[in-house]
Amino acid sequence: MEYAIVLLPLLGSIISGFFGKRLGAKSCQLLTSSFVSISAILSLFIFYEVFVQDYSSNKLIFNWISSGDFHVNWSINIDPLTSVMLVVVSLISSIIHFYSIGYMSHDPHKPRFMAYLSLFTFAMLTLVTADNFLQLYFGWEGVGLCSYLLIGFWFKKPSANAAAIKAFIVNRVGDFGLAIGIFLIFFFYGTVNYNEVFQQTPLLIQKQVIFLGIEFNLITLICLLLFLGAMGKSAQILLHTWLPDAMEGPTPVSALIHAATMVTAGVFLVVRCSPIFEYSQTALNVVAVVGMTTAFFAATVALVQNDIKKIVAYSTCSQLGYMFFAVGVGAYHVAIFHLFTHAFFKALLFLGSGCVIHSFNNEQDIRLMGGVWKKIPFTYALMIIGTLALTGFPFFSGYYSKDAIIEFAYLSGSTIGHLASAVGIFTVLLTAIYSWRLIFKTFHGKYNNKENNLNSIHESSLTMLIPSSLLAVGAILSGILFKEMFIGYDSSQFWNSSILFLQSIQHDHPPIWLVVITPAIVIIAIPIAYYLFVENEKVLKNFVLKNKFLYNFLVNKWYFDELYSFIFVEPLKKIGLFFWKKGDINIIDRYGPEGLSRLVKIISDKAVHFQSGYLYHYAFVMLIGFSILLTYLILY
Repeated sequence: MEYAIVLLPLLGSIISGFFGKRLGAKSCQLLTSSFVSISAILSLFIFYEVFVQDYSSNKLIFNWISSGDFHVNWSINIDPLTSVMLVVVSLISSIIHFYSIGYMSHDPHKPRFMAYLSLFTFAMLTLVTADNFLQLYFGWEGVGLCSYLLIGFWFKKPSANAAAIKAFIVNRVGDFGLAIGIFLIFFFYGTVNYNEVFQQTPLLIQKQVIFLGIEFNLITLICLLLFLGAMGKSAQILLHTWLPDAMEGPTPVSALIHAATMVTAGVFLVVRCSPIFEYSQTALNVVAVVGMTTAFFAATVALVQNDIKKIVAYSTCSQLGYMFFAVGVGAYHVAIFHLFTHAFFKALLFLGSGCVIHSFNNEQDIRLMGGVWKKIPFTYALMIIGTLALTGFPFFSGYYSKDAIIEFAYLSGSTIGHLASAVGIFTVLLTAIYSWRLIFKTFHGKYNNKENNLNSIHESSLTMLIPSSLLAVGAILSGILFKEMFIGYDSSQFWNSSILFLQSIQHDHPPIWLVVITPAIVIIAIPIAYYLFVENEKVLKNFVLKNKFLYNFLVNKWYFDELYSFIFVEPLKKIGLFFWKKGDINIIDRYGPEGLSRLVKIISDKAVHFQSGYLYHYAFVMLIGFSILLTYLILY
């Protein structure tokens, strides 16, 4: 069963990728979707067995590397953390596969698209089922490769190519840190197997090492390098710039990347390595600071975005920030709980956005929409459900997980925890405002699209609406159904040894103001947003005019792209141009193969003049040559 969960998506990818033309698009779509769906059903069965029967296993597939005392197996490891991730990845992926049948119906390259989606799923499943860092790294890089292929799927668009390359390069920065971290683990531990590494960690907590001329605690250094990898994949501030550009890919890709696979890999990595992070408070503090900063930053940028997919993309970035500062205060299980609920409502928002884009004939600017909620009521309802869950409206899934993060951060009692909870509360307000701005601009007010007639606006096909409806059920119920299992008083029994808590988690009742404040903000933000974005837009326009600098600062995404362009891109371009002109053209081309061929031609052109056809010319040349030879022999 474990083998089927991981290998069925790979099999579907191979068949669709290599035999797609022979089988036909429909067959490939149904085949890949069915294989991933079977994987999802089996994952649910595994999750049930883990929950009810405390099931765990480690299935050996084959011996991968064997060199001296160093042995690495390719295995499928099942524990509570893995079982949760299996459900998230396979279930969301299967829904997106079926959604893609409708969304990509007019694309001529459907078999290739489905092959990439299934390969993406396989890579993520490989990552989460690994029992060692090397196998995890293989899945990690596989996810990065597939993201490049999917973001740049419409490769004839220059913007799609640029976005794919950007995602690949930015992630290489984080992946380089992860690779060094794994190497340090191998060097000092002598193994990359999770269990062996985690068992040895308490013995090395005092170990100091010199890295780049600076003395570090070994555990802290390893944690920071692992977290650098997580920052890249999970688009945390400084390494986030690839995420909004990734919207150039088809909407199902955006949903899969942002909800269930790529961006959640970083959170999974840090939680999986909790037996290491627990021994470095410094690293946990860094994780918390980066997380809360990302949550705030992304929410402020989302406030002024006009592309419907980019608004949802920045909300992903912000919610990942919540997960990381939950990890930073030691609430690993709460981070996974939010990852679990977030997968449903974020996938729902992306698929709902895809339905909107289809209705508007591929228009993504919310300023060119409006007044269509009666035309597409089902899509409108789906987007409302996703928005309520995202903002943390009472009794929707996001309400339970997001509030839990803020409460656990506050109850941690640390300065970092209190600061994180304060930032989290303020970010709740920002999240509510930009989320309802999207809803009101898209569905309410006046119809602003001049290219598409209002009468042409219609609901998407059932192949798109039915999968979205399944996600809506998850967005409503996943929080209330799984709260006690994931973060309740007895949650430690469920997580067992898959997550290490050195300090007992505080389950004290938070102060009443903390319990009330976030839902109150969420509820109050709705009429405020309606007033600002529908009833009286002049108020907002006047505010923008008076605060032009702030508006431009947010529109330009805190100028991170411009800063990186100034520091890295432009200097590297100039260096490359210099070496091209001075090195390639002036040296290599001049004196290299082309230069030699040119020299030979020049010599041959000169030598041809000796081929006059007159005998006395040849005799004269022979006489000169003989004289030179005779002189040499006499002198030497």
